Parts: sequence; structure tokens; C-alpha cells
Amino acid sequence: MAGFTNRGKKLIFEWVFLRTASLPTNFYLALVTNAAAPGPDTKTLSQLTQIAAGNGYSDGGYQLTPGATDFDVLTEDDLNDKAILMIKDIIWTASGGSLPSVGNGARYAVLTTDEGTIGNRQVLKYWDLVSDRSVAVGVQLKLVDLQGELTE
Repeated sequence: MAGFTNRGKKLIFEWVFLRTASLPTNFYLALVTNAAAPGPDTKTLSQLTQIAAGNGYSDGGYQLTPGATDFDVLTEDDLNDKAILMIKDIIWTASGGSLPSVGNGARYAVLTTDEGTIGNRQVLKYWDLVSDRSVAVGVQLKLVDLQGELTE
């Protein structure tokens, strides 16, 4: 299952319509374990358990810059009454050991804001990777065509 968190919906409205909060300079795609599943009521990354950093994964996840390079598809779908935003393909390569370096594999990917304290980063969107994902040294963990859909 995938979906926007209620916090993510609120922030989108706040950024676009109220302009009372600054847009993040960057976003991050973090990998989290199955210890706590993200859902609509998830607010911050500290509510989840990130995979262990190291061997190709950085604490906080993969940095995404706003714009058409990292958010590479934006579509208006009038037939199905939705808008679709896709993230470019993200690749982590296990180097120096397996990914994650220790512990459980990645079960979910979450899109976060860019607060300086990683645990305080707000979770906007989440994707279920269906099963725990771990890769051996030299192997890639690749997330392809992650998308968000806004409907009413």
C-alpha cells in the first residue's frame, strides 16, 4: 500500500495556498524497516525505524532536489480525476558489505522534508516495498517509478 500522510496533505495545502511555511530546499527518500509501518497518521521519521546507515545508505536517505530532474513526471489525468507525480529511479549500491549494513531490510520507502534533525523530518508519502529488501555487496537496490497520486 502507498499513500500520502495526513501531514503531507496538510503541508501541500499550506505551501501552495497559505504560504505560511517555507518550501523545503530538498526532499529525502528514506528506507525504513517493518518495525512500524507508515500510515496516514505518521508525522515524522522518528516514528519509524530507518535501516542501518552504511555500505551505500546514508542516514536520512537519498536527497532529492525539487524540479523536473528528480521529480521527472507530472501528469494531469482527467479520465481518472487525478494528478500524478513520479520520482526518478533511485539506486543504492551495496558497497563494503550488504545493504543494510546490519538489521532488518527495507520494507517501506518514505518521502520526507529536510529538517536538520533527521528524526524531525516530516513524512509526506510512503510506499510499501511488499517484502523486506536487502542486497549483497555489489548489488543494487533500485526503486523505479515511485509515484504519488492526488485525488479527491
